[in-house]
Amino acid sequence: QVQLVESGGGLVQAGGSLRLSCAASGRTFSSYAMGWFRQAPGKEREFVAAISWSGGSTYYADSVKGRFTISRDNAKNTVYLQMNSLKPEDTAVYYCAAVSGDYLYRAVPEPEKYDYWGQGTQVTVSS
Repeated sequence: QVQLVESGGGLVQAGGSLRLSCAASGRTFSSYAMGWFRQAPGKEREFVAAISWSGGSTYYADSVKGRFTISRDNAKNTVYLQMNSLKPEDTAVYYCAAVSGDYLYRAVPEPEKYDYWGQGTQVTVSS
């Protein structure tokens, strides 16, 4: 089992940047592929970015491609989401999630495949 804690959210103006972190504790972090998801008020949770256990495979939603970068540091048990050129439509609660087993070697975009979730961190982008 793994526990996930997100940090780094906040209020930023459009065009600005934020870096989210997700710290993992418990089972060996490199046993998990990781993902970032977000949920805006009144909307369903949506995929943002994912990364395989080694970082060798990444995958992004079209809406963030070229602006966001997912990375991980297995020595620090942390996955990151660097968000640049932020837009008001990026406003949401951002969640990190972990999945192991058969999905370890993939960047997994399907939220239903993830086993563990953090509590989320709020990102607000003002226009």
